[in-house]
Amino acid sequence: MKFLFALSFLLVFSNIAWSSLSIEGSYQGKNLYVQNPEDGDGFGFCATKVTVNGDVMPGGTSSSAFEIDFSLFNIEIGEPVFIVIEHNDGCKPKILNPEVLLPRSTYKVTDMSITSTGKLVWKTTNEQGKLPFRIEQYRWNKWVEIGEVQGKGKSGSNENTYEFQVIPHSGENTVRVAQVDHSGTKKSSQEVKFTSTTPAVEKNPVKVKTVINFTSGGKAVETKYEIFDAYGNIVKKGFGSSVNCENLLKGAYYINFDNKTEKFFKG
Repeated sequence: MKFLFALSFLLVFSNIAWSSLSIEGSYQGKNLYVQNPEDGDGFGFCATKVTVNGDVMPGGTSSSAFEIDFSLFNIEIGEPVFIVIEHNDGCKPKILNPEVLLPRSTYKVTDMSITSTGKLVWKTTNEQGKLPFRIEQYRWNKWVEIGEVQGKGKSGSNENTYEFQVIPHSGENTVRVAQVDHSGTKKSSQEVKFTSTTPAVEKNPVKVKTVINFTSGGKAVETKYEIFDAYGNIVKKGFGSSVNCENLLKGAYYINFDNKTEKFFKG
């Protein structure tokens, strides 16, 4: 009789299934809210257990909605978090505000400098998440992204230090760094300037048939360039000492190169 009871208990237990829902990110000072539907069998609620970085959340999940309070786990802003919500099979809890775990751009530049050869160095504090820094150079009457450096994230009162080698154009160069977080908001640093001794770049020939060449002092040089048609649509861009223009239709174009903009005709 005892054997039959134990066997029937084992069979019932083996038919109970669990699933899990997980999410990870970095703590940004806000809590998560979870919508917790009833269990598929109508007994209790779907979620059965919540762990944060491996620690079980106190208080349980026996309600139609509950809050994951990170202050209960002594987690500091900027620290990584990994949340697992175990739940019964046949139902699924819903995290209502997962975006609160995405990093925000909160950095502060404490020092920023650039040498005459274009070596950019900047120091930051107050980074709460690992967001890339975009390096931008002002040329052709607009900010142009020229590179990217991955942010280190949490720094607190300590400084993070970054470096990037800017390829100068002739004359005065203006550079800054920027971040864009999940909200789409762009946060830019102050500008730094330096004057390059790089000789001015020339474009030839005047009337283009197959190729545009970039030279300085009679020698081929590489430069960043953009070509637009008469309607302002970009048709070519890149970095090099020449541009193949064989596939361009005949007509007027504008080309940005070095630190200048010129008009040319494709014949």
